Amino acid sequence: MARKAKSDSGDTAANPGRLKQIALTYKMTRKADPKVGLVVAGVGLAVFGVLLAIGFLIGFPVYLGILGFLLAFLAMAIVFGRRAERAAFGQMEGQPGAAAAVLQNVGRGWTTTPAVAMNRNQDVVHRAVGKAGIVLVAEGNPNRLKTLLAAEKRKMARIVVDVPVHDIIVGNGEGQVPLKKVRTTMLKLPRVLSGPQVTTTNDRLRAMGDLMSNMPLPKGPMPKGMRMPRGGKMR
Repeated sequence: MARKAKSDSGDTAANPGRLKQIALTYKMTRKADPKVGLVVAGVGLAVFGVLLAIGFLIGFPVYLGILGFLLAFLAMAIVFGRRAERAAFGQMEGQPGAAAAVLQNVGRGWTTTPAVAMNRNQDVVHRAVGKAGIVLVAEGNPNRLKTLLAAEKRKMARIVVDVPVHDIIVGNGEGQVPLKKVRTTMLKLPRVLSGPQVTTTNDRLRAMGDLMSNMPLPKGPMPKGMRMPRGGKMR
């Protein structure tokens, strides 16, 4: 009884959190897509209305009405999710670090290391490792990024052998991949490595270090107000 009561209280506490998150997502989406509420409601009413009409025609309005309600809710959730995702990508596009945020949500089986290479113009290269091999995702000026990518590939070639390396330059120009398509582009890459090979590749790349872990730290006490960069480690 105690366990059941504890479980029920946990579910009750979780529900307001989910509702609050949905409301926050809706507000953020509405800023970029003012018609999202009308579109989602319209889809729901259309699906429910069609199925209810079919129910009256065949003589089962109650059953088709219930089915229509469930399918309408599902359709509304799908449409809202897609428009929310589109609005989120629209807000992130062009912002520094947007590609790193996308890589963090590629999915299971991928290990992401942000900012493995960067220049003084803040052009940056991120790295992801999975069964497709190594994927270098670059954001910034395309001409300068070619130099960064080439240098990173040369550095990895000393440590990782016989592992395919793919590169993606984020952007809307020719030969580039839009931010919203980075995830799907990576997931479409052929899987050529086994799980143990992925682990070995990750271990070797970690041993090589990255921009953040190799960043020199001042000796002595940390200056007041100075913050450690994300991913930085005290050694």
